[in-house]
Amino acid sequence: MKHSIVLVTGTTSGLGHAAARLLAAEGWREIIITGRSLARIKETAAQLMAETKTPVFTPLEMDLDTPASVHFALAELVKRGRPIDFLLLNAGMVPGKARVLTAAGVEASQAPLIGHHQLTVGLLRANLLSPNARIVIAGAEPARGGVPMFNYTDVPAFAAKYHQGDRTAAVEALIRNGPNVKYVPNNSYADAKLIIAWWAAALARRLPSGMAVYAVSPGAATATKVSRQASLAVKYLFIPIANLIPGMNQTPETAARRYLQASEFGTDVSGQFFASAQGKFSGPIEAQRHPHLHDRVNQEAAWKAVVKVSGVGLSTT
Repeated sequence: MKHSIVLVTGTTSGLGHAAARLLAAEGWREIIITGRSLARIKETAAQLMAETKTPVFTPLEMDLDTPASVHFALAELVKRGRPIDFLLLNAGMVPGKARVLTAAGVEASQAPLIGHHQLTVGLLRANLLSPNARIVIAGAEPARGGVPMFNYTDVPAFAAKYHQGDRTAAVEALIRNGPNVKYVPNNSYADAKLIIAWWAAALARRLPSGMAVYAVSPGAATATKVSRQASLAVKYLFIPIANLIPGMNQTPETAARRYLQASEFGTDVSGQFFASAQGKFSGPIEAQRHPHLHDRVNQEAAWKAVVKVSGVGLSTT
């Protein structure tokens, strides 16, 4: 890919910050970095410039939990009029013990996907993604299953029990943590990341020829702020164990490098979810083949639910 313009969400700390540094080292001409606060993201841009000795960072204020903020950021990008070659949708949240809903009624760990969807569709509508653009969205290992203390919802069964078999309604209920959804932080996180994998698969079918999207788990990287709201079990049991077992943890830079690796993948694997091998949380990434990830009905249900919640759709090409 031509290393021209990249946009990275969630860059004030953690994996987004690490990814921005790596992108600068790879020679990207402009790296647009986003954060909730304009003052904070300007500080981050200055910090990254000092760290990398490269003046390539452009700060952009964007709060993914607030549709008006995403709309404002899109307007700024439209005003610039320069297409983005690599869209890295990194921002995310591990939910805490107490359920938190945004002003739009979206559960906190689900909210980044809604904002990312609004951003991505807005860029597509405005022709602000280059013809061969790559989109990478942060997934997580629990989406594939088999991760201790994290269990995703069986959407077909949940839909059959509570929504007359309507999987779109079932996914919307998970996004909003609505009626009949019991709030369990780790399970909400697993659901959020599974819906992301389904969303990426559905988006791939709607992208113009030449573009591609991938959901990518960065793997375990505990030296970030993403788990600041996590449950006590994750903070004081799962993370300490991960820190002690060889191969269970990695640096933020190593984790973020997975995003950059995926940005070089071809269109033949567009829509795939890439994560560690089964039973691992670091090391090489591979396309996940679990049947629940490839259920097209679930993928389309996730897309339709996100469209409904966000109020933003995209025609199938």
